[in-house]
Amino acid sequence: MPRASTRPTSRDVAQAAGVSQAAVSLVLGDKWKGRVSEATAARVREAAATLGYRPNLAARNLRLGSTRTVLLVVPALTTEFFAAVYTGAARVAAQHGFGVVLYPSPEGIGPARDPFASAQSALDGVIASSMAADALTAIRGDQLPLVMLDSDPQGPGTATVNVDIPDGIRQLTDHLLSLGHRDILHLAADVASWTFEVRARELTTQLSKVPGTTLRTAHSPLSIKGAETAAHRALSLPHRPTAVLCDDDLLAAGTYKAARRLGLRIPEDLSVTGIDDLALATAIDPELTTIRLNAERFGERGMQALLAVLNNDTPEQADIPVSLVVRGSTAPARH
Repeated sequence: MPRASTRPTSRDVAQAAGVSQAAVSLVLGDKWKGRVSEATAARVREAAATLGYRPNLAARNLRLGSTRTVLLVVPALTTEFFAAVYTGAARVAAQHGFGVVLYPSPEGIGPARDPFASAQSALDGVIASSMAADALTAIRGDQLPLVMLDSDPQGPGTATVNVDIPDGIRQLTDHLLSLGHRDILHLAADVASWTFEVRARELTTQLSKVPGTTLRTAHSPLSIKGAETAAHRALSLPHRPTAVLCDDDLLAAGTYKAARRLGLRIPEDLSVTGIDDLALATAIDPELTTIRLNAERFGERGMQALLAVLNNDTPEQADIPVSLVVRGSTAPARH
């Protein structure tokens, strides 16, 4: 056993576990599967924890030619959704000795300034939201192992992780149709992104199956103020819709403001739904019916997929389930 004043080494861990230093490196580097037994791996982890051993990552990185650093490319951190995506990704990364560097756009969408002289030498891989995919060209991130979030599975990524947005749209439309709504406004995010294209396409598909339905679309910037303006314009037209399906909870909040300017009551005169289930959804009155997306799980799955790619394994393929949360913003349609 090392003296209390001496930092434990991998040799100390090997001696305590009764294994070789090579086995310690495999286990603590998370490369042990298929090389050592689960029992041996458990002994190594227990010995490391007992001794308080922490690997010298800087030295190991020089040996392995690896930075143990991943870039997370997101539109912005001004929304809690992407902050939660980071939380989930960073949690899994820390468990495997990786760090996560954030690369948000100050404009909320599109690329930010390249923070690296050479991304390929500074990073092991990239996790990127489809809403910030343009940034990949600026940092040459598409030449690194790449996991795309909320993106076309046939797109540029080495792997793709998606939430089941089509199912979320189906749940919302089924809910509104069950309440008798047949004239629906889609307040669509005016952002060129695969995820918003999927929402529009799935909504059109679902409503086309029901005779007598009318779908109108109004486009809005992804902001409360922009949504208020777009919704006010759309709701001021003749033959007002009875329900508004919004691409995001922020757009729903803007719709609330527009409705109140027009003297419309929610949900008596107008039902409103969102997507994301942000904290905002329960801060507005009435509380918002929305689709809950598990943002932290999204980040976790993104990091797990990248680790799988780096280990030449196959990432999990299934989309992350979503759920409908019914609150006070929806009610039977008035005809």
